Amino acid sequence: MTQAPNVPVKLQELLQLQNIVNANSIGFGNLTFESDKYILVREQNGDAVNLAIVDMANPTQPSRRPMRADSTIMNPAGSIIAVRDSDQIQLLNIEKRARLKNSTLAGIVFWKWVDASTIGIVTQDAVYHWSVEGTSAPVKMFDRLPAMASAQIINYRASPDNKWLFVIGITLDNTRINGAIQLYNVDRSISQPIEGHVGTFATFKMDNNPHPTKVFAFATRSASSSMLCILEIDPSEGNAAYQKKQIPLNFSPEIPSDFPMALHASSRYNMLFMLTKYGFLHVFDIETGTQIFLNRISSETVFIATDQPSTGGLVAINKKGQVLSVSIDEQQIVPYIINTLKRNDLAIRVASRCNLSGADSFFSTQFENLFQRGSYLDAARIAASSPKGFLRTPQTIERFKQLPTPPGQPSILLQYFGILLERGQLNRFESMELARPVLLQGKKELLEKWLKEDKLECTEELGDVVRQHDLNLALSVYLRANASNKVIACFMEQGQFAKLLLYAKKVNYQPDYQFLLSTILRSNPEKGAEFAGLLAKDEAGPLLDHEAVVDAFASYHLVQQATSYLLEVLKDNLESQGHLQTRLLEMNLLGGHPQVADAIIGNCMFTHYDRAAVAQLCEKAQLYQRALEHYTDIYDIKRTIVHTTLLQPEWLLNYFGTLSVEQSLDCLREMLKVNMRQNLQTVIQIAIKYSEQLTAKSLIEMFESFKCSEGLYYYLGSIVNFSQEPEVHLKYIQAATKTGQLKEVERVVRESNCYDPEAVKNFLKEAKLSDLRPLIIVCDRFDFVQDLVLYLFKNNIQHINVYVQKVNPSRTPAVVGALLDLDCEEAFVRNIIKTVTGTYSFEQLVEELEKRNRLKLLNAFLEQKVSEGSTDPAVHNALAKIYVDSNTNPEAFLRENKYYDSLVVGKYCEKRDPYMAVLAYDRGHCDYELIDVCNENSLFKQQARYLVRRQDPALWEHVLKPDNTFRRQLIDQVVQTALIESQNPDEVSLAVKCFMAADLPNELIELLEKIVLENSIFSENRNLQNLLIMTSIRADHSRVMEYIQKLTNYDAPDIANIAIQNGLYEEAFVVFKKHDVHAMAVDVLLDYIKSIERACEFAELVDEPEVWSKLGRAQLRADQIKEAIDSYIRANDPTNYTEVISCAQRTGRYEDMIRFLQMARVTLREAHIESELVFAMAKTDRLADLEEFVNSPNIAQVQVVGDRCFEEGLYEAARILFNSVSNYARLAQTLVHLKEFQAAVDAARKASSTRVWKDLLHACVASKEFRLAQICGLNLIVHAEELDSVIRLYENLGHFDELMGLLEAGLTNERAHMGMFTELAILYAKYQPAKVMEHLKQYCARVNIPKVIRACETAHLWAELVFLYIRYDEFDNAVQTMMSHPAQAFSHAQMKDILPKVATIELNYKALAFYIEYQPLAINDLLSVVSSRIDHSRVIALFQKNGLIALVKPYLVTTQALNLKVVNEALNQILIEEEDVEALRKSIDTYTSFDNIHLAQQLEKMELLEFRRLAAHLYKMNKRYQQSVELSKQDSLYRDAILTAAGSRDSAVVETLLHFFIEKGDRECFAAVLFSCYDLLRPDVVLELAWRNGYMDMAMPFMIQTLRECTTKIDQLETAERERAAREKEQQTSEAQISMAAPGHPLMLTGPGGMMMPPALPAPPGMMMAPPHGGVGHPQMGGHPTGFF
Repeated sequence: MTQAPNVPVKLQELLQLQNIVNANSIGFGNLTFESDKYILVREQNGDAVNLAIVDMANPTQPSRRPMRADSTIMNPAGSIIAVRDSDQIQLLNIEKRARLKNSTLAGIVFWKWVDASTIGIVTQDAVYHWSVEGTSAPVKMFDRLPAMASAQIINYRASPDNKWLFVIGITLDNTRINGAIQLYNVDRSISQPIEGHVGTFATFKMDNNPHPTKVFAFATRSASSSMLCILEIDPSEGNAAYQKKQIPLNFSPEIPSDFPMALHASSRYNMLFMLTKYGFLHVFDIETGTQIFLNRISSETVFIATDQPSTGGLVAINKKGQVLSVSIDEQQIVPYIINTLKRNDLAIRVASRCNLSGADSFFSTQFENLFQRGSYLDAARIAASSPKGFLRTPQTIERFKQLPTPPGQPSILLQYFGILLERGQLNRFESMELARPVLLQGKKELLEKWLKEDKLECTEELGDVVRQHDLNLALSVYLRANASNKVIACFMEQGQFAKLLLYAKKVNYQPDYQFLLSTILRSNPEKGAEFAGLLAKDEAGPLLDHEAVVDAFASYHLVQQATSYLLEVLKDNLESQGHLQTRLLEMNLLGGHPQVADAIIGNCMFTHYDRAAVAQLCEKAQLYQRALEHYTDIYDIKRTIVHTTLLQPEWLLNYFGTLSVEQSLDCLREMLKVNMRQNLQTVIQIAIKYSEQLTAKSLIEMFESFKCSEGLYYYLGSIVNFSQEPEVHLKYIQAATKTGQLKEVERVVRESNCYDPEAVKNFLKEAKLSDLRPLIIVCDRFDFVQDLVLYLFKNNIQHINVYVQKVNPSRTPAVVGALLDLDCEEAFVRNIIKTVTGTYSFEQLVEELEKRNRLKLLNAFLEQKVSEGSTDPAVHNALAKIYVDSNTNPEAFLRENKYYDSLVVGKYCEKRDPYMAVLAYDRGHCDYELIDVCNENSLFKQQARYLVRRQDPALWEHVLKPDNTFRRQLIDQVVQTALIESQNPDEVSLAVKCFMAADLPNELIELLEKIVLENSIFSENRNLQNLLIMTSIRADHSRVMEYIQKLTNYDAPDIANIAIQNGLYEEAFVVFKKHDVHAMAVDVLLDYIKSIERACEFAELVDEPEVWSKLGRAQLRADQIKEAIDSYIRANDPTNYTEVISCAQRTGRYEDMIRFLQMARVTLREAHIESELVFAMAKTDRLADLEEFVNSPNIAQVQVVGDRCFEEGLYEAARILFNSVSNYARLAQTLVHLKEFQAAVDAARKASSTRVWKDLLHACVASKEFRLAQICGLNLIVHAEELDSVIRLYENLGHFDELMGLLEAGLTNERAHMGMFTELAILYAKYQPAKVMEHLKQYCARVNIPKVIRACETAHLWAELVFLYIRYDEFDNAVQTMMSHPAQAFSHAQMKDILPKVATIELNYKALAFYIEYQPLAINDLLSVVSSRIDHSRVIALFQKNGLIALVKPYLVTTQALNLKVVNEALNQILIEEEDVEALRKSIDTYTSFDNIHLAQQLEKMELLEFRRLAAHLYKMNKRYQQSVELSKQDSLYRDAILTAAGSRDSAVVETLLHFFIEKGDRECFAAVLFSCYDLLRPDVVLELAWRNGYMDMAMPFMIQTLRECTTKIDQLETAERERAAREKEQQTSEAQISMAAPGHPLMLTGPGGMMMPPALPAPPGMMMAPPHGGVGHPQMGGHPTGFF
C-alpha cells in the first residue's frame, strides 16, 4: 500500500483476509483479534462451522478446526484459545491438544484477554477476571452500572497494574452512535460513568520527573462536541503534576455517523493512535496533548484494532478484509513536526525522547549556545539527550575535561557522566573515560554496579584497563564485549577449563587448544589430563585431534596419563581410530607395562589396531596366547603353537575356532606328527568340536593317513549320531568292525538312516561275520529281501523260517515270491504261508502269486478263511477271481457276496467277461467304470436303465456331452426303453432336466411329445406343458402356435414374454388376447409389431384408459402430437406432461399444448405445468390472457418463464412477467432491448445490481447516451473490480473525454477508492499530460503509485515520474531519472533531499559525477548532505581526476574533523597552493593523519620561509629532531632550533647545537641553549666549552645552579643519614631491653623469606638529593638558574 511523502506515519497492508477466509465471516461478531500474532475467524458454510486460525507469521496457510462455539479468543502470547459456548467457557492448549480448565458463567455478553494470564469477562450485571493459572473460577471485579444495561459492550481494558479497569458500550440514538465508559478503581472500589467511545491507559516519563506518569485517555463524539481527554491517575510522590488535556477532535462533516473506534497508546513514542469507524487516523503526543497527524487510511469501515508492539503502532481490520499496519515513520516524524506543524519545541522533545534524527541542528545550536554562555550542566544535558547520541563524542568529552572544576563540586565531566548514567548506557569512549579514575580510586564496586545495570558499553580496551585491577571484573567486561581471546586467557589463568570450553562453544570461537594443552602439561600434568579429557568429551566432537593430544603427553613421557586419556576417547572402538589403538598398545608393551596391554586385549576393548605389529610385540613379551590371537600367517602360528605347555587347553580348543580349515588341519597334523600319543586326545577333542568346519572327510583322511583306527573310531563315535553323511556311517561301521565292536555295528545298522545300504550290505557279506544279525537287519530295512533269501537259500535255508516268523513277518509275500522264483518246492512255500503267525499284507501275497500265475495255490487256504468267517475284502477278492477264472458260478457269487471290492473285481472281469464286470460295477455303484465298460461292449440298454435308476445329474451330464460318441445310441435307449418302463415321476423329471441342461431341444421335444401328447400319466402336468412350449420356442417355431392353441394348462404371461424375447410377437399377442391381458397386448402391438393403426383399432375395441394412455405415449414418440394429445385427453391422463410439453415445444404445437395443459391443470397443481402454460401463452402472443393469468392466483415460476421469454426475444411478455415479480434487474435489461433507456435507468436504480448497471452502461455507450451512461458508470466505478471493464469499454470506443469526465465526477463520491484516482492519473498521462502533476499533488496519497509510475514511464513524463518515485520512497529510481533526464526532471533541491535516502551507495558517486558536468557550483551543497554516506577517498580521487579538487575545499574543510589521511593531504595541498600558512599550520597541528615526512620534504623545498619553518615543525613532531634543527639552522631560526633540541630530550642533539653556536660565535644563543636545555647538558662539557672559547661569563649562571643542586642533595643525604643512625640506636636499645627480659632466648629478626636483614647501606659518594618540586632554579618547574640574565 502506498502513502504520500513527508507523512509521519507508515501505512502497510499486511494481509487481505478475503483471499484466505470466507468473506461473509469478516465482521465484529465472527472475528477476534487479541494481538498482532493471530486472527481468529468463525466460518459457517451451511451446517458446518469451522474456526480459521490465521498466524500472521505465515498468513497464507491458515489452520482450520471444526468448532461450533459461540466465540473464541486467542491468548496474546499464543498457543492457548479461550472458547465460549453459551454459558460454558474453557481454555484449550492447541499445541498440546489439552484442555487446561473450564468453568460456567451465565449471561456473558463480551470477553477479552486483559493480559497473557487473565481474561476479562463482561456479563449482563458484572465484570469478572478469570486467571489461566490454577483451577480457580472467574472472580468478580465490579458490578456494571444500571445506565449501561442497554449498551452493546465493545471493549474492556485494564491498566498494567490492574488497579484501574474500564468497560465500553455503545447505544444507537436515531442515526448517532453514543458511547459510554464505566471507569472503576480497584483500590477504592468506586465506579465512575464517562461519556466516551474509546479509552486506554498509558505510562510515560516526563522530563525532570523521577517516576513514570500514569494517565487515562478517552475520546468521544457527541452531538455537541468531540474531544480527546487525557488525565493523570495514581500520581507518584515527587512527580510534577500532569495537567489535564482536552483536545478537540475534527471529524469529516461529510460522514456525520463517524465515531472513535479504537484508541491505543504507544509506549515507544509516547503517542496516542485514535482510529475512527470510517478509517480516519488521529495521532496525538501524550505529554503535550498536541495533535500531530490526521488523515484517512481506509475507505472501508474499520471494526477492530489491536496494538503492534514490534512497530509501536497498531493493526486494524476493515470490512473489506484488509489488515492494515499503522506506525510512526521515524525518518519523517521530526521533519514533519518542524516543517508542517512548525513546532520546533515539540520536534526537539520527540527527537530526544524517541531517539530520532531530524532535529540535530537544533540540538547542536542549543549545545553551542549553552556552552558559550557557561551553562555547562545544561549543555551536558543537551548532549546527553541528543538523538542517537550524535553529540556524545570524544570531542565533547575533551571539551568537558578542559573545563575548570567548580569549587566544592565534582568536575563538569563527572557531572556529565552522572547525567548520562541517569539516562541510560554510556558509549565506549565515555565508559573508558569514566572507568580509569574510578579504578584508580579503588571503587570497583561502582564499576560492578554499572556493569550489572548495563550502564557501560563493554569493549576490549575497557577490559584491558580493568584487568590491571581485577581479573574477575575484567572477565565480566570481556564477556560482554565478546573479546573471545581475552576471555579464554582469563579462564585459563583461573583454571576454569569447563567454562572455557562452554564459552568457546557458545560464541563459536576456536582457540589454539594444542598450545593451551602444552602450556598446562608443562606445569601441571594432572590438570593437563583433566583439560585433555574435557576437550575429548565435547558434545560436538573432540576439540583437538587425539593424536595431537597423545603427542603432547608423549613429549613429557606421561604414559599413564596418555593411557587413561586414550582409554576414554577410544571406548567407542571406531575404525577411524585404529592407529591410536595401535599406539596405545605399543606404548604399554614397549614402555614396561605389558600387563596393561594384556588386560586391554583380554577385555576386547579394541578391534581396529595393527594386529600384525601388536602380535610381534606380544610374542617378544612372551604373551604367546595374545600373539596367537593376532597372528594370521600359518608359519607364525605353527611356530608359536609349539609352546602348547604354556597354553591353556580350553583356550587352545577355542583358538582353533578362529583358524581357517586349512590352517586347523595343518596344525592338527603338526600336533600328531610331533607327538601322536600325547596329543591324540587333544586332536580328537578338536576334531570333535570343529568337525563341521573341518569336514569329516578331511579328518577321516587325516586319521587314516596316520593309520589311527582308534582315533577314527572315537572321533566318528562322537559325531555319527549327529551326522547324515553316508561316508561317516560307513567308516564308523568299518572302524567298529575292525575294533571288534559288533554290538555297536548292530546298533548303528538298526538305528541309522544315513549310511549307504548297498555298501554296508556288501561289506557285511564280505566280512562273513559269525553273527548274521547285522546283515539281516540291513537287508530287511532296505528291501534287499531277494539278496537276503538268495544268500540264506544258498547258505542256510532254515534261517528263512526264522526271518519271516521272528524277525519280520510282513516280508512273507516278498519271501514267498523270491522262493517261487528260485523254484522252491510248493510244500515248503505252503508251509511258510501256514506257519507265519505274524501280520502281513494278504493283498501283496495275492499280488505276488497272481503275477506268477500261481493263485490257485491259495484256493484251499482261502476257502478255509471264508469258512472261518473272514470278512477281509482281499480274501473275497481273491476267491472271486478264482471263481471267475474257473467259471464256478461267478454270477451268483458276484450278486450275493457282500465283502469283495467291486472296483477290483470289476476291473479283473472286464477282459474276461464284460457282463460280470457290469454286475460288479452295478453292485458297487462304480458309475464311470460301468459306463466305460458298457460303451466298449455296446451294452446301451443296461447303461440307460442304470442312468434312469441312478438319478445322478452329474452322471447324466457326463454321458450327454457332445463329445460322447455313444450319445445317440444311449438317448434312443433312454426314450424307447428306460423312461417308458419307469413309473417314478422323479426319474422322469430328472431325465428331462438333464436333457434341458445338455441343450438337446429336439431330443427333448421328442421326449416330451412321447410323454405329454401321448396318453400317459404325465399328460396334464403344467410344468411339462410349459417345458414343451418353451422348448419349441427355442428349437422349432413352427410348432409353437400349434402347442399354444392345443394345450391349455400352461402359464400364459410367462410363455408370452418368452415368445416376445424370441421374436414370436404374433404368438405373444394371441396369448395375451386369449387370456384378456389387454394392456400387455397393446404393448406388443406398439413396441414389437410397430403398428399404431392396429393399436388404434384395438383401443377402439377395448376402450380402456390405460390402453389410450399407452397409445398416446406411442403417438407422442411418433411425433403425432395432435393425435397423442387427443389420446391423453380421452384417457384423462396428464401424468406424462413433461414429455408432452417437450414434444410440443420441439414441434411448435403451442395451441395443442395449451389444450393439454388446461386439462392437466384441473387434476395436477404443478408449478411446471402452469409455467409452461404461461410460456405457451407468451409464444402464441396471448398477452391479455397472459397478464390475466399472472394476476390471478397461480403457482407458475414467473421469474424462470420471464428469463426464457427474455432469452427468446419475447421482450413484451418478459416485461409483463418481470414487472409482476418486481425483478427490476431483469426489467431494466428488458427495457434496454426495447430501447426505453430512461425507464431502464429507473429500474436499475431499484435493482441496485452491478450486473444491471454494467449491461445498461454498455447499451447507453453504444447508443451514445452519455448522460445516462455517466449515471450508470458512477454506480460501477465505485466497485474496484468493475473499474477496469468500464475503462476498457470507453477506450475501445474512443470516448476518452467522456471517460475522464466520468472518473472526475466519481472522485467526489464518498465511496471513491484508490483505483479511481489511479486510473484517472493513468488516463491523464495518456490523453491529457498537463493535468498529471496537478492530479498527483492533490491525490497522491490515494493513488496506486507503482501503476502510475509505469504509465508515466510509458508517457515519458519524467518530472511526474520523479515526483512519484519520491512519494513511493523509491529514491534510487528518482535520482537515476533526474540524472537520465535532467532537462525535464532535475531539481537541485529535490536531489539534495533524496540523495541521502538512496539505498544504493554507488548512486552518490554517480550523482557527484553528474554534478561535475551539469551543476559544478552546487556540488559543495550536495556534498554537505551526503558526507556521511560516501567514501571520502573515492570522492577526492574523483575530483582529483577531473582537476577540480579546489572546487570542493568547503567540503574538505567540513570533512577534516574526521581526521582522514586522504582528506588532510588533499586539503593541505590546496592550502599550499593558496600559500595559506596559518591555515596549513592549524591543519597540521589539529589533524595528524597524513604523511608527515612527505609533506615535510615537500615544504622544505618551498621558497616561502614559513613553509620551511612548517617543515622543521613536522620533523620535530615526528621526532626527527636532528633534521628539524638543521633546517632551522639553515633559515637562521635559532629560537625554533633551541626549542626543538630541548624537546628532543637528547643530549647529543643539544651538544651539537651548542657547538654550532660556539663555532658561529653567537654568545646569546649559547646562553639560551644553557637555559632551555639545562637538564640535558653535562656540567663538565659546558665548563670545558666555556673555558676554551671564553664564554665563562655566559656559563657562570649554569655552573652556579649546578653547584646549588649538588649542595642541596648533599644536605639532604646528611640529614637522612643522621635520622637513620638515630633510629638504629633506638632499635639497639630496645633489643637490649628485650634480651635482658628474656635471658637465654635471643631475638632473631629476619627479613622476607627468613633471611637476616642487611645493615643499612650508606649513600654512594657524590649522590645529591634533588630539591623539592617547584623550588627555585628547577628548570622543569619553570624556575630560572640564579644569575641568568
